[in-house]
Amino acid sequence: MEQLEPTPHFFQSVRPPHKSTARPRIFTAKSEHNHLYFASSLYHINMIIPNTTFEVLDDTKPYDVSLPAFMVSTSRGFLPRMDPVVTLPREFNAVEDLLQSMPVSTQSGHPGLLATGHLGDEVQKLSDLTEEVEKYKDNLPMMNALYRDYSFLASAYLLEPCHMRFMEGKPYGLGRSSLPVQLSRPIARCAEITGFKPFMEYAGSYALFNYRLEVPDKGLEYDNLRLIRAFEHGLDPSSSEAGFVLVHVDMVKNSGPLIAGVMSTLSALENQDGADPVAQRKMFNDGLQTILGAMQRVNEVMETMWGKSKPRSYTSFRTFIFGITSQSMFPDGVVYEGINDDKPMSFRGESGANDSMIPLMDNLLQIQMPNTPLTEILRDFRDYRPSNHRQFLVEVKQCSEDLSVKDFALGMGSPDVAAIAGEQKELVFESRSLWIKLLNQVRDFRWRHWCFAREYILKQTSHPTATGGSPIVTWLPNQLQAVMEEMVEIYGYPGSANLGDDCRDIMDTVTRQRDTLRKEVDKYCSERGVGVRS
Repeated sequence: MEQLEPTPHFFQSVRPPHKSTARPRIFTAKSEHNHLYFASSLYHINMIIPNTTFEVLDDTKPYDVSLPAFMVSTSRGFLPRMDPVVTLPREFNAVEDLLQSMPVSTQSGHPGLLATGHLGDEVQKLSDLTEEVEKYKDNLPMMNALYRDYSFLASAYLLEPCHMRFMEGKPYGLGRSSLPVQLSRPIARCAEITGFKPFMEYAGSYALFNYRLEVPDKGLEYDNLRLIRAFEHGLDPSSSEAGFVLVHVDMVKNSGPLIAGVMSTLSALENQDGADPVAQRKMFNDGLQTILGAMQRVNEVMETMWGKSKPRSYTSFRTFIFGITSQSMFPDGVVYEGINDDKPMSFRGESGANDSMIPLMDNLLQIQMPNTPLTEILRDFRDYRPSNHRQFLVEVKQCSEDLSVKDFALGMGSPDVAAIAGEQKELVFESRSLWIKLLNQVRDFRWRHWCFAREYILKQTSHPTATGGSPIVTWLPNQLQAVMEEMVEIYGYPGSANLGDDCRDIMDTVTRQRDTLRKEVDKYCSERGVGVRS
């Protein structure tokens, strides 16, 4: 079983590591022999991934502050267990005030510190509040909020000079090469306790822990979502910055049914010896159908990005979500004063590619990625997710392989599809059809992501790398091509003529898009002077 690498303790160079039991951890079930057990509430059942002890929550225990903010559940999916903490404790009033006055456009509509380039001066007036952080080490949702807010300040501070040059129509130039102690020590400590990197991440700070409900009783309806923190105009819910972040939240809102479907699919194959083949196949197909419905909703929401975040507006707030790794703004990394013996460090930037939904599909469907440097970046991105999400993805991948989920879905196991007849054979072809439709949802997602990159980035800026440090032109096509190749291979198996018109239409789309993608990548590589595999 693959094991996660421990999060580096950057804080060790200034004080001994904290050994509280409130550190992020994997929570296991009461029993290792049954994939269901009753949780503390009589009305909630938590599930266990087959052949593991990994618990997927139903009851997210939103009022339990001893648990990490992010734990995978069938109810809230990859969203935090509870709605994010909005306001910091009074000990952090100075931080709160600075965050309120930071955006280019503040809540009042007046120009903020990033509009005038004075954030750096104000950061120097802050005190080092690391000792105040310690008071909340056992309240993990509050610690996540502190991590979020210090990461906003850190990114804004480091990239403020680049933003000012960009607004003058100049290249980004260099960011600040060191993070002062009043930011470096608190964010390092928060990151250590929450299990994140000491830099802005997609789930833990910029997106999934950065929304509030305007009217609590209305729940997660899109029109009820507001940003907690913003860099540019994001405190205005109609702005492109708000739309960019909140569409991601709206997408991930649908990940609960996605996870429930994955759990049902895996559970159908948990006890294969002596199982009724028809009943087992029906349960398996029901799970795939649930996943398909969830992915269709995710893609439908993703399509709304075009209207809620405009391509021409993206590059101005994008400056603040760049990372350090592979960015020209930080050629020598960044020194976190008082941390890591003052040796420069480097972290990837915030990226929607760090969301867990598509990696979950990759792992369940066993999509094979090419052995290229671009795939190595994909693997590196795994470390930029909540630790519970990372472990879940590892366990699903291993479980899918151990249970031969792909072979079962395609009828390639024992008995082979050619050796069965009647209802069972029809159900096998239904499984294969659903499998291709699920791959198609992954293709649809990645194709749209490529279209976003083309319209929001390639046509707007010549900067060669994405916020996470991946090459703009070639990285997304690396994964998109892989899923399309997988679809072509599977559709070539004997019996594909029995999969129906829907699958035939899907494969026609794949044929056209493979050709279109190849031409587009060649065009942009030629224009920008980059290699297709770099």
